[in-house]
Amino acid sequence: MNTTAQSNFRDLLKLKSIEARLAFEKKYPKAHQFLLEKGIEIGKLREHSAKLISAGALTGTLLLSPPTGASQLPSPSEISKSIDGIIDRNEKKLPQKDLIDAFNFMLPKEVRPLSRDEEKKLEQVIKDTTDIPAKASLEGEHLNTTYGYIGAEQHLKRYPGDILENHGPYYKEGIAPGLGAWGYFAKSKDKLTLDLVETEKWYAVVQTLYLPDWNSRQPYLHNWYKHRKVMVVNTKNGNAVVAAIADAGPAAFTGKHFGGSPEVMEYLGGSRYKKGAVLLFFVDDPENKIKLGPVKYNDVELPEGSLIQI
Repeated sequence: MNTTAQSNFRDLLKLKSIEARLAFEKKYPKAHQFLLEKGIEIGKLREHSAKLISAGALTGTLLLSPPTGASQLPSPSEISKSIDGIIDRNEKKLPQKDLIDAFNFMLPKEVRPLSRDEEKKLEQVIKDTTDIPAKASLEGEHLNTTYGYIGAEQHLKRYPGDILENHGPYYKEGIAPGLGAWGYFAKSKDKLTLDLVETEKWYAVVQTLYLPDWNSRQPYLHNWYKHRKVMVVNTKNGNAVVAAIADAGPAAFTGKHFGGSPEVMEYLGGSRYKKGAVLLFFVDDPENKIKLGPVKYNDVELPEGSLIQI
């Protein structure tokens, strides 16, 4: 087997290992939690077994040693502590850590359009980890890239006369002087529903203007993309948001491929997060059951919702 074939085989085995671990955690959550409480990771069963065998052998040797110098032997409590030290009972394996590990293994170091095979594998990992049916291609539609840089956007005017002070605490980003690609969210303030408030709050920007068939397939694509749900995942820390497409852009010369509302960007990376690498997939939600906003998929709550501070 040549070097390239060996590398591909190792990559396939590692991917299958990740998929198998995620599938076990989802199908047998009680067993997974039990093993976590015992400090045992599914992917490291052999390692744990070896440590336990070694610890058992050490304990047996100490207990069966001749009495000479018995005063120097560790006490049973000290032996117990040593064994406990081999397995960290406080260690918690978080789904978010699994997702970050998968990204580090599967994604190229530099952002670029992904192959269909790469996207299919990522779809499966995201579904297994977060339970969100994220799709790179939906109903035959696909963006020019699903892996790129996202940038901070301003608030959008939701109705004629809307002002920045009506948008909650995120004032610093300001409000766009013009309208989004689909105009006002409501014809008037009294027509602004709670659903539309959430749509503007958690909105995303995608480069529909650069789609090769954008001009030739109007108005179908214009209607199809309007408020279409997407899942945006920060590939560095695993933070994820379900957002609604509400504007077109950013311009290619900015070096960015997507945009996010102040609330989207805040959740993805914190108050200083202005640009970063993300995956952006469509959400397959024909019955409209998946809510906009943060995707909280961890077993435990993380401080400020992030494993890695940006």
